[in-house]
Amino acid sequence: MPTAPELREKFWKSLKSDMTMMLGLVGVEESHTRPMTAQLEGDHGPIYFFTSTENSLVQNLQGESRAVATFAAKGNDLFAAVHGGLTVSNDRETIDRLWNRFVAAWFEGGKDDPKLTLLRFDAERAEIWLNESSLLAGVKMLLGVDPKEDYKDDVAEVRLT
Repeated sequence: MPTAPELREKFWKSLKSDMTMMLGLVGVEESHTRPMTAQLEGDHGPIYFFTSTENSLVQNLQGESRAVATFAAKGNDLFAAVHGGLTVSNDRETIDRLWNRFVAAWFEGGKDDPKLTLLRFDAERAEIWLNESSLLAGVKMLLGVDPKEDYKDDVAEVRLT
């Protein structure tokens, strides 16, 4: 049974590796989320996303907005629902540090593209689930073990800050 700090570390490590989150604004567009590539500063955030001024996330931001991001690790061994604040952060030094060829492919004008926007997501809390193999859960059921009992130890609400 992992502890909350262990789940938190596993989340940050998985996000660093997989980098795709579904991001949306709470209460805006029915909290519609869209896939975004996460860029991390340090081991525990903040999380940055390069996007366009034409993205409805940017158009609907008002100062610091409440946001939700969901994450599924590539191996489906970890899932997370992350809550925090989202702001526009067009800090040139941060853009320079995070800029890479994958981001450049989206912006014809490079770092000076007038449509370039950098979003900063300050993750505050998350519910994190570890996904036990369904095969293992099936075996446990055959042996009379309730898989729900084991599963409850693999989920936790954790502070990310």
